[in-house]
Amino acid sequence: MKNIFKLTTVAALATTLMLGGSCTSNFDEINTDPDALPTGSPTNMLGRVLQESISQLGPIGDATNTWAGYVVKIQYMDNFNYLPTNNTYGNKFLCCYGQNEQLDDVLALTEEAAASFTNIRFATRIWKEYLWLWCTDQFGDIPYSEANQVAEGLYTPKYDDQSTIYPSILSNLKTIADEMAAGVGTDDIGEGDFLFHGDISLWQKFCNSLRMRAAMRIVNVAPELAQSTIEEICQNPSAYPLLETSDENADFIWQGSDPWFEPWYNDSRTRDDWGMSNIFVAHLTSMNDPRTSAIMKPAVSDGQYRGYENGALSAPGELNTISRIGAIYRDTPAGFTPVLRSCENYFIKAEAALRGWNVGISAEEAYNEAVRISMEDNGVSDADAEAYLAGAGKWDGTFERLYMEEWVALFKSGVEAWSLYRRTGYPQEILTSGEYPGKFCSFGSAHNDVPFRMPYPDNEYVYNEENVEAATVNVVDNTWGEQMWWDTRTGVH
Repeated sequence: MKNIFKLTTVAALATTLMLGGSCTSNFDEINTDPDALPTGSPTNMLGRVLQESISQLGPIGDATNTWAGYVVKIQYMDNFNYLPTNNTYGNKFLCCYGQNEQLDDVLALTEEAAASFTNIRFATRIWKEYLWLWCTDQFGDIPYSEANQVAEGLYTPKYDDQSTIYPSILSNLKTIADEMAAGVGTDDIGEGDFLFHGDISLWQKFCNSLRMRAAMRIVNVAPELAQSTIEEICQNPSAYPLLETSDENADFIWQGSDPWFEPWYNDSRTRDDWGMSNIFVAHLTSMNDPRTSAIMKPAVSDGQYRGYENGALSAPGELNTISRIGAIYRDTPAGFTPVLRSCENYFIKAEAALRGWNVGISAEEAYNEAVRISMEDNGVSDADAEAYLAGAGKWDGTFERLYMEEWVALFKSGVEAWSLYRRTGYPQEILTSGEYPGKFCSFGSAHNDVPFRMPYPDNEYVYNEENVEAATVNVVDNTWGEQMWWDTRTGVH
């Protein structure tokens, strides 16, 4: 090989000399494609990040949809209900860090002319915080303060505690919110804004809505920070506006053509592996909830709504006896993936008011508005919504009523609903139903609950072994993991 290299080098040098040698004076020029862009445009880069991020948020096969008590497997019973594959949780983990790196590139690209890119920089910074919150809500402790610093020579970042991560996210979002309250830019975010289509006022509302979400998440472990954050937002609506209507939902609308079909629709084109959870069906039908026909379809066999048990080891004897997902959630090529729904803000206000906090609205008023928005999200008429609020869904002043309605409203938002359950313990049926197979767990430990978190991906054990081992020192079963910092439930394992 050395001889070949020498001969090749000599031959190349001889050719250069014969050509006069002038072309070797600037190798950068030689290796630069004059027809290629030196970098992507900021709006294209943002658009790609949004699409890639929400692709990981949206799949029906995301285990969080089963852990939240919404859907279950009814074919090919591989226990995916409780044992996600590294391809799923590994892709989630990679998504957070990979897309955050791309967002850092957008900020670096626009830094010198920041005043001309004010709004796209706001959107970029907000989405970074969204990704960090989304990641820690699923994995718990994660590399955060030392993450994405390869250029600085840091290849094995430490894992930060959630008690550090959440306050940092809230602080960063407040900084952005205050800057936006002082004035937004005049620049057009561009066609890459697939979430709000260039409406910077909705990005501002999204920022404060994320603050509400993150603050209420930690209410059981950092109540003072949770209360001060939520009261600050709710008492200053002009400075800190929130998403407030169904039309303002942070929904990602898919293009509706190959390969950009809505993920649940795309799955339905070739597969029929998913039915409705028995606890979800039982709740909706017992409440005579007018959203039922939008959320699910009756069983083909007899026109009745019927679910199946999470974690079942065998498929139902007759698939046509099980309800499938409703048309608006799965049958539309250009369907939606919810990122944050306006009704969530009113449920948070209702909970805050029920806790005695000053949020400018009573718990009952906020609850009623949350349910009305959810009804509108599902195409329910105003008359039917009001009848429900006067009947089975009437406010009764309890956390249980509040949490159960919020659970219904969060359908298709698997991570958020799973987080609601881990924080509150509702719906209680997730704990008391389902087959939790001890024999399928890594260390044979029997479980009475759905997994507490996503496992860390295999690559972390290969390339960041010392730090991931330190983060999992108390983990007995890697699949179930440890309870979140903010999950204060007892008696779950």
